Amino acid sequence: MFYYTYILKSKKDGEFYTGCTKDLKLRFEEHKKGEVESTKDRRPLELVYYEACKNNNDARHREMYLKRYYGKLFIKNRLKAYLMDTPQSNEKPI
Repeated sequence: MFYYTYILKSKKDGEFYTGCTKDLKLRFEEHKKGEVESTKDRRPLELVYYEACKNNNDARHREMYLKRYYGKLFIKNRLKAYLMDTPQSNEKPI
């Protein structure tokens, strides 16, 4: 079994959301349906990045890293081509 750390982008406000789950498909569906409080008013959402970890503890540590300064720099660099190809009008920095 894998645990996933993931990043969503709001098509409404251009902001990013980082989370962690053991069932990525189910969790993304919950986000899309507005069942997750922190993202329900930011829909529609796009899954832009995810990583798989072998245990929950590693996935949670990765989530916390990606929410901090150096993690945001990592994602900005990792998604450089994607970020360059998307409209910048509503997009906020990661």
